[in-house]
Amino acid sequence: MFDFVRNNTKLMMGLLFLLIIPSFVMFGIDGYSRFNDQGAVVAHVDGNKITQAEWDNAHKREVERIRVQMPNIDPKLLDSPDARYATLERLVREQVLVAASKKLNLTTSDARLARELQQNPTIASLRGADGKLDMERYRQLAGSQGMTPEMFEAQVRTDLSTRQVMQGLQVSALTSQAQTDAALNAYFQRREVQVQRFAPADFLSKVQTTDADISAYYQAHTSNFQSPETAEVEYVVLDVEAVRQTLTVNEADLKTYYEQNVQKMAAKEERRASHILINAAKDASTADKQKAKTKAEELLAAVRKKPASFAEVAKQNSQDPGSASKGGDLDYFARGSMVKPFEDAAFALKKSEISEVVESDFGYHIILLTDIKTPKTKSFEDMRPELEADLKKQQAQRKFAELAETFTNTVYEQSDSLKPVAERLKLSVQKATQVSRMPAAGDKGPLANPKFLQALFSEDATQKHRNTEAIETAPSTLVAGRVVNYTPAATRPLADVKDQVRKQLEQVRALEMAKTQGQSRLAAWKANADGAQLGTALTLSRDQAQNQAPALVDAALRVSTATLPAWTGVDLGEQGYAVIRVNKVVARELDSADKAKQAQQQFTQLWAAAEAQAYLAQLKQQLKVDIAVPKPTKATSKTAAASQNS
Repeated sequence: MFDFVRNNTKLMMGLLFLLIIPSFVMFGIDGYSRFNDQGAVVAHVDGNKITQAEWDNAHKREVERIRVQMPNIDPKLLDSPDARYATLERLVREQVLVAASKKLNLTTSDARLARELQQNPTIASLRGADGKLDMERYRQLAGSQGMTPEMFEAQVRTDLSTRQVMQGLQVSALTSQAQTDAALNAYFQRREVQVQRFAPADFLSKVQTTDADISAYYQAHTSNFQSPETAEVEYVVLDVEAVRQTLTVNEADLKTYYEQNVQKMAAKEERRASHILINAAKDASTADKQKAKTKAEELLAAVRKKPASFAEVAKQNSQDPGSASKGGDLDYFARGSMVKPFEDAAFALKKSEISEVVESDFGYHIILLTDIKTPKTKSFEDMRPELEADLKKQQAQRKFAELAETFTNTVYEQSDSLKPVAERLKLSVQKATQVSRMPAAGDKGPLANPKFLQALFSEDATQKHRNTEAIETAPSTLVAGRVVNYTPAATRPLADVKDQVRKQLEQVRALEMAKTQGQSRLAAWKANADGAQLGTALTLSRDQAQNQAPALVDAALRVSTATLPAWTGVDLGEQGYAVIRVNKVVARELDSADKAKQAQQQFTQLWAAAEAQAYLAQLKQQLKVDIAVPKPTKATSKTAAASQNS
C-alpha cells in the first residue's frame, strides 16, 4: 500500500484535490474546524464557549493540586459530580473576570509585570549569585506547566489584569460600628435552652423484625451489602536505584574520577593557633581603635623578643575570655571556622611563626601558629568503594533521565504487557493481589499512591487490561501497572450478611420511632408545658456550642423569641430527634475597645466578600453567562457514588 502511494504521488495528489476542494465548497472551513472540536459546549461567557475538554483539563489540574496538598484523600471525592461542577463554576468565574477586565480596559503594563515576576519567590530562586535569571531553568519551570516562558508571562499579565476587576471593590468596603454591632449581636446572641433528646439507641429494644422484613430491606438496599472491588496486578518501577543496579563502572572512569576529586573528598587541613586579642568594636571611635591597635603593637613587639612568653602574655593581656586562661590556645580549626581576616592570616603562617597585628570585627589579634595537621591522602584502592558508589549514583541520575522517555513510550506503545519494558530496561515485574482503590494500612511504595491506584482501576486497565500510563509516584520514580485479574464489587448473598442486614434494619426502625416519639412530645409539650420533661438549662451561642450538634444550636438560635418560652424540634439525622425549649435571650457581652475594633475589621472583610459575590453575580448577568450542565442534586450525587462503588 505504501509503495503504491510513493510510486503514484501525482495520482494521489489529484484524488485528494478532488475530494477536499468540493468538501470546502459544500461545507466551508467551519465544517473542518468542527472536526477538531473539543467536545460539547458546557458553558458560554460573553459569547465565548467553554468546552467539555477545557472543563476536563481544568478539573484534572485541580485534582493534581489537591492531591499534592492532601496525598491521602479519597480519589472518589475528587471525581464526584459536586467536585467536577465546582471546577466548572471556578472556570466560568475566571472567564467572567477576563471578559470584564477587557470591557473595563484594565491592562497590565510591562513594568508592573516585571515587578510581579521579580517578587515571585519561585522565580527568585532561579537567579544565580550574580542576580541573573537562569533562563534554562525558567523555561523548565514554564514547561512543567505546559507553557513556554512567553505563555507563562502572558498568563501572569492576564491574572494581574483580572485581579483589578474585584480589587477596587474589596479594598473600598466600609462598614459602620452600628452595622457591625447589629450583625454581631445577632450572630453571637446567646440563649438559655433546655433540650430533650430522643436517641435511636433508646428504642432498639422495642424493635421487632421478621425474616420477611429482613429480606425486603436487603432487596431494597443491596448497594449497602457489597464486597469491595479488588484486582490482581503487575507493575514495574523505574527509579534511580533500579537504574543503578544495571550499571557497571569503567575502571578508567573510576580512576579519572579519583584524580579529579581526591582533594575534594580528602579531609580538610587543620591548624592550631593561639592568639592575643585586644577588643575594639566595629563601631568604636577612631581614637579608641587607635588606642587598641597601639597596645596590640606593643604586645607584638614583646612576644617577638621572647616567643616563649606568648602564653603568659596572652593570659595577662588577651581580652578573649574563652581562650585567655588557656594562654590564648584556640585548638585545631579548619577553613571556614574563623572570621576571614583571622583565617587568612593563620593559614599563611608557618609553624611557630607569629603574625603581624591582624584587624577583625572583634578587634586586633596577634596570632601564633602552634601546629599544622595535614590529612593523609587516601589511596585509590582505599577509596574505591566510596568512589564507585558516588560515580554510580551520578551516572544513574543521568541515565534515568534518558530512560524515562523510553519507559513512558514503551508501556504506552506495547500496552498489552509489561514484559517488553521490563526486558528492555532490565526491570523486575512485581505482583500484588487483593489491591483496592484505597491504599491498605501498611502499604508502601506505588501501591500507597492514590494516583497510581486510580489509574489501575480505570476502565482501560480493569476492562481492557491495558497498561496504565507511566505515573510519577515520587521524585525520579516512574511506575506503570497492569491489571491481570479484576473482581468487581458484587452484592453478597443474604445468607452471608443476614446479621448485618438485621442490625441496619433495626437501626432504621429505631430511628423512625425516636423521631415519631420526639415529634409527638413536642406537640404535647407545646399544648401543656407543665408536663414537659427536659434537661438542665444550657446557655448556647454559635461560638459556645456546649458540645451540642451544630443542627441543634442552629435550630435553637433560629426559633422566634417573640413569645417565651419558645419551642422547636430538630431532626439530628442518625442521632435521632431533639425537642428544644428556649427560656430566655442572653445579650452578647460587650468587647473591649481593641476587640471591638478587631471585630469591625473582620466584619468589614466579610462585607467586602459579600459585595464581591454580588458584583460577580451582576457581571454574570451582564455577560450573559449560561452553564449548560445542570447542577448536581443530592440524588444525582448519590447515584454517581453508587455507580462508582458497583
